[in-house]
Amino acid sequence: MSFYVVVGAGPVGRETARLLGEEGHDVVLTSRSVGSNALPNVRTIQADATDASELSRICRGADAIFMCAMATYHRWPTDFFPIIDGTVRAAEAVGAKLIVLGNLYGYGENAGSPLRSDLSLDPTSRKGTTRTIMWQRAVRADVPAIEIRSSDYLGQGAISYFSLVALPSIIEGKPTAFIGDLDANHAWTFTRDVASTLVAAARYTGEWDRAFHVPSQYASPRELIQKTAALLGREVSAIRSYSVAEMEALGMHEVIEMSYLFESPLLVDASDTEALLGVKASSLEEMIADTLRDHL
Repeated sequence: MSFYVVVGAGPVGRETARLLGEEGHDVVLTSRSVGSNALPNVRTIQADATDASELSRICRGADAIFMCAMATYHRWPTDFFPIIDGTVRAAEAVGAKLIVLGNLYGYGENAGSPLRSDLSLDPTSRKGTTRTIMWQRAVRADVPAIEIRSSDYLGQGAISYFSLVALPSIIEGKPTAFIGDLDANHAWTFTRDVASTLVAAARYTGEWDRAFHVPSQYASPRELIQKTAALLGREVSAIRSYSVAEMEALGMHEVIEMSYLFESPLLVDASDTEALLGVKASSLEEMIADTLRDHL
């Protein structure tokens, strides 16, 4: 069995720690506000990933470090770099492999579809630039690195555009507004499938310093809203898309920057993940049910 450290105790970090612990590995789950847990073989240690010295002490003897920490969304360009730098330095200090939780922002608005994991990163947003620089710093480390890239999250506790913008209105049975083209096919990623991909990456025996996409399911925003409402036994009386002016008036500036992701189909090629890591996407129905776990 191996020793792993999971940095970040959000939905994906905790699920990753749970899966590793259930496999019998010795696991440390750490974050600035990690709290306690009852997961088998998982210890929690409160720590700040920006403190490379402290993180190195925690990671001593680790086979791999999973970088699942998140920064506050509007502070990515300032807060994410100290996190990745601290984690990279800790991995180098203890000789641990590095597995980074990422997303699709780095490909930019001009990338072709479907997105392939071997595409060059060409960000067209501040957040995409941040993610690109983070991966560049990880892949230049003196230890092997893999980035696991996901699309928009579904799952219990997931914070995403869908959970923030559309879900509250669906739950209340009110007219629902979302962003972009409501009928454009879009990749939705289950937080549990993200964790499964991270864990599978730790076992990967091929060439590292590469990325994998998390296998996802597809539905237009309209279809996802309707399926979510149906599972709750509700009807959505109206579905519309926010205008840019409305988003600006509502202070949704961070959403405006990334709205291109919803203005045309977003398709993701995860065939290499399925073939090399053995991970497949859960059903869309399972993803929605888990997202609504606290409301059913």
